Amino acid sequence: MSYGAGRPGGRARTRVQVGLQAHEDIRRRGGAVGDAVGTFVHRLRADRNNRALRRKFLRAAGDNGDLYIAHADTCMVLLLSTDGENEMRVLAVRDGALAGAELARLTVEINPVSGAIEVVDQSQVSANVVALPDRSEPTADDARRDGAATAAAPDPVRAEAAAPTPTSSLRTPLFARYDDELLLELGVVRSLLPTLRKVCTDEQFAGLLTHNLPELTRDVLLALRDRVEPKQVRQHITEKWRSEEDVNPRDWSRAAQRAVSQAETDDDAVLGALGKSFDAWRLFLHPEQKRLATGDFKGSAKVTGGPGTGKTVVALHRVRHLVDRLPPGHSHEVLLTTYNVNLALDLKERLRQLGGDELLRRVDVKSVDALAGEIVQESRVELGRPIDDTAAMNLWHTVITETDRFEYDVEFLDSEFKQVIVAGGCGSWELYRRVSRSGRPRISTAQRHQIWQLVLAYKAHLASPPQQTTYALIADEAAAIEQRRMARTEEQARYKEEVGGRDLVHREAGSGMWLKPRYRHIVVDEAQDLSASHWRMLRAMVRKGPNDIFLVGDAHQRIYGNRVVLGHQGIEVRGRASRRLTLNYRTTRQILGSANRLIEGAPFDDLDAGTDTLDGYRSVLTGLAPQFWRAPDRLTEMRAVATLIQERHDTYGTPYSAMAVSVPDGSSAQEFANVLAREPFRIPVVELRREGVRADLDAVRIGTMHRFKGLEFQRVFLTSVGEGQVPHQRIEQYRLANPDRYRQEEQRARSLVFVAATRARDELVVTWSGKASRFLPEDADDTAHRASDLLRNDGPPSGSSGSAAA
Repeated sequence: MSYGAGRPGGRARTRVQVGLQAHEDIRRRGGAVGDAVGTFVHRLRADRNNRALRRKFLRAAGDNGDLYIAHADTCMVLLLSTDGENEMRVLAVRDGALAGAELARLTVEINPVSGAIEVVDQSQVSANVVALPDRSEPTADDARRDGAATAAAPDPVRAEAAAPTPTSSLRTPLFARYDDELLLELGVVRSLLPTLRKVCTDEQFAGLLTHNLPELTRDVLLALRDRVEPKQVRQHITEKWRSEEDVNPRDWSRAAQRAVSQAETDDDAVLGALGKSFDAWRLFLHPEQKRLATGDFKGSAKVTGGPGTGKTVVALHRVRHLVDRLPPGHSHEVLLTTYNVNLALDLKERLRQLGGDELLRRVDVKSVDALAGEIVQESRVELGRPIDDTAAMNLWHTVITETDRFEYDVEFLDSEFKQVIVAGGCGSWELYRRVSRSGRPRISTAQRHQIWQLVLAYKAHLASPPQQTTYALIADEAAAIEQRRMARTEEQARYKEEVGGRDLVHREAGSGMWLKPRYRHIVVDEAQDLSASHWRMLRAMVRKGPNDIFLVGDAHQRIYGNRVVLGHQGIEVRGRASRRLTLNYRTTRQILGSANRLIEGAPFDDLDAGTDTLDGYRSVLTGLAPQFWRAPDRLTEMRAVATLIQERHDTYGTPYSAMAVSVPDGSSAQEFANVLAREPFRIPVVELRREGVRADLDAVRIGTMHRFKGLEFQRVFLTSVGEGQVPHQRIEQYRLANPDRYRQEEQRARSLVFVAATRARDELVVTWSGKASRFLPEDADDTAHRASDLLRNDGPPSGSSGSAAA
């Protein structure tokens, strides 16, 4: 057959995109293959009849699609051509002497649930699964599992007896309780079913997952293997992938146009990044995520989801989508904001990678407190120098000592001041006496009055020379400034509509301010940590209307105690304007399972007036179970952590910058830094601070759990998780005296550990000295590795790269 099929004569430009499974093929094969495919795509886009590509017809795919095999220098690609060859998709990539044969045997089909184009190497998958070693006799765990399978409820789950095979003679196949019809209904690709019936052990299932399976199939099988009921799988997985239109399994042209089958971009810059520093999650979105990032909303919209579900990625793509729709200009009309400076710096860099300086020229990327500070400074209101949290606590200590009110602790007073008095706009005792304190520890009216007197003393200290203020007061003032500004803007807009005329020009010229909202659109990351004052400020910065505010967050990761009902701040995000992500693609199932148990059963809000859970939350990654290490004393624990870090660097080649040590407080951070940096370890370390850390600095990151917010590391060492440290022993004073306060403090401590634990991508190591925290498994002290053995043997005990307790 001839090469370069297509219209004869001249160069014919073709739109070419690279499918998600092809990107995974490239990632697995490395940079040289990525370069080759990038060059191939450029050539194909420029001229599909280029004979150097040696494009050869393979077979017809359906009514309006053809499959081709083509050469890309060091590798070969499988192409789908639709729309008269004006549209082409790279479906798969292979290299080596048998690349052509491997591509020719691939099964390509349209998933009837999602409408996606999916590729499966059925013969290779089947051969590998069958070839995996099988134990001669079933274990006790196998017997329990198989017993559970045969005892399953017969009505909702349809059972089917598997035909005997060499690997199923002693065991029931893992998916025997689900018949073919049910699996297809849930979205499993049809060509995989014969192989699936041969999978009888977890080893074989793990082998199956090493293949580049379609994502919907992978998600469904992982959930079923975790004993999630088919009804829940259908609700939380299948329905989120389901196409919004009827799927014709032979209409390849329509399938290629669906978002689920397309790359997010086909820019030259993106194609040039293939196989290099290319991170697929930065460039591709799941169908559910893409609808959120590019959808139109009548007003504000909210996206929630657990760690690693891509909330920030959605926010970044949302920013780019909004900028793409702006009229020509140079002004910053989109705001991207988050809680702290570290995260704002990270967002700005990631936005630069996504769209370059051209995108950044239309976007303000700032922490919400930095933004508030600029507004107050711009208005020339003198509030004084802002003090940090430590200085604020010291000032509360001074107030308590001067007033002899030692029954109140400084943390409670500081949070009451920020979250009730400032957030509620309580400028007088009468306002504070009547304000709602929903979600706060219960206090009497007499106690309120005492607290009010302490607050007056606190503010008096701030006002005395040299004048000082707090970030909460700055945010409150900024909100008031912006509300006045928006009121004036709306007033002049109404005047223009009603009166018009030349006098409006003079009114505007004498107004001294812009007569339009500060921004067209606002996007908020880590929304759960913003205060009511922050939200009032943001609400007043953008006019109410379509796509005004887009926010992402997760109440399970709230670590600053700012519980806010968005509806009370004029931000309505209920019904279809509120969406939830459930797929984690950053943290392994083993780490995620351990982290989830930390917050199991605790109630959490949905960033508004409702509640939220992690039902349906799941990971597609597998890896090591978390390790647990127990030390007899503090120094032994720190030296053990240093030894483990050194081993991961020297033996496994993990960069220091890809590892982090989490500690409960700042003094612990300094202690660990000293031990790691001195002899015999000499490990480079850097402390995570408010201003951030240079990304190119190859040093182990050490910081409090608060500083880990929004970050990601290959290996995380969660240290000092002992009883009395996590949670801190000081909360015990509230167990009987103030049960509400006790529950809140404990939940906040759980959320902190949850955030720190889910920063780990590949490995989580948990350490403590003395007795294990009650947050850890009940048998942690008995089953953990002993840190003293690690130091005595000058290395980890045999098998320690796995887990001692999950």
